[in-house]
Amino acid sequence: MSVLGLSPKTFESYGRHIAAISLHFGRTPLELSADDVQEYLYELQNRSKTPSQTYFKHTVYSLRFLLKNEGLPYDHLLLPAIKRENKLPVVLSKEEVWRMICTAQYLKHRILISMIYGCGLRCFEVRNVRLRDLDFDRECLHVVQGKGKKDRYVPLSKHMIRGLKTYIEAEKPQHWLFNGQPNGGTDNCYSQRAVQWVVKQAAKAAGILKDVHVHTLRHTFATHLLEDGLDIVTVKDLMGHERIETTMEYLHVARNNPHRAFSPIDTLFEQCARKQK
Repeated sequence: MSVLGLSPKTFESYGRHIAAISLHFGRTPLELSADDVQEYLYELQNRSKTPSQTYFKHTVYSLRFLLKNEGLPYDHLLLPAIKRENKLPVVLSKEEVWRMICTAQYLKHRILISMIYGCGLRCFEVRNVRLRDLDFDRECLHVVQGKGKKDRYVPLSKHMIRGLKTYIEAEKPQHWLFNGQPNGGTDNCYSQRAVQWVVKQAAKAAGILKDVHVHTLRHTFATHLLEDGLDIVTVKDLMGHERIETTMEYLHVARNNPHRAFSPIDTLFEQCARKQK
C-alpha cells in the first residue's frame, strides 16, 4: 500500500478490516474458502438492527485489495459487487452559507468555513494549509498533495484575503494556518474532529435543518460556480477531480438552466388568478 501511494487513512482502514476477519477465523483471508467469507459477510449484515453499510463496504474493498495484490480474481472468494449509491449531494443556498459564516462564534471559525466554501477544500486539505501556501499577490492558494497526491491552485477572493490578513494578524499562526493549539505551535494542525465540530455548530447556530457536513461546503462551492456560469472543465480542475464524470454530478443540482423544470402549481395559480380577475 505504501509503494502504491495509498493514504495513511486507507492503510489503516484496510489493515483494520483484514485484521478483523483474520482474528475471527484464526487465519488469513487467503486461507479461507469462499463459503467462509460469505458467512462472515452475512454476519456483518445481520450483526445489529442497523448494520453499518460503510463497515461492510470497506471490508469488501480491503478483501478486493488483498486478492488483487496476490494476483487473484475477485470471484476467488465470491466477493459481492458493491452498488454505487445514486445520491445527489446536499447543497446550501448562498444565504445559508452567509448565515453560517456570520453566526460562527470566533474569527478563526469564520475564516475556516470561508476557506472550505470559498476554495472548495476537502477536510484534510483545509487542515493542512500552511502559511507559505497562501499567495496574496497572485490571489491564489496552493493546495499541496490533495486527493490522489495531486497539487492544484485555487483562486483566493479579495474578500477572503482581507479576512485572512486580519486573522493572521490577530492569531499569529506560525506554520499551519489553523493550529491545533491555541497559542501557536508548529507541530499540530487543526484536528479533523475540530473542523467537523466547527461546521456542525455553525450550521446549527444558523438554523439550517439540512444535514450539513464539511463536504457539504465543497459540494456547494462546485454547484454555486456552475450556477454563476463557470464552465464545467474549470470547475473540475478547481475541485481536483480526476474524471469529468465526477464533476458532472453537480449539473443535476445546479439551477442555472434557462429551461429548468418548474412546478405546475405556478402556472395553475397564474391562470386561475387571471380568470378570477
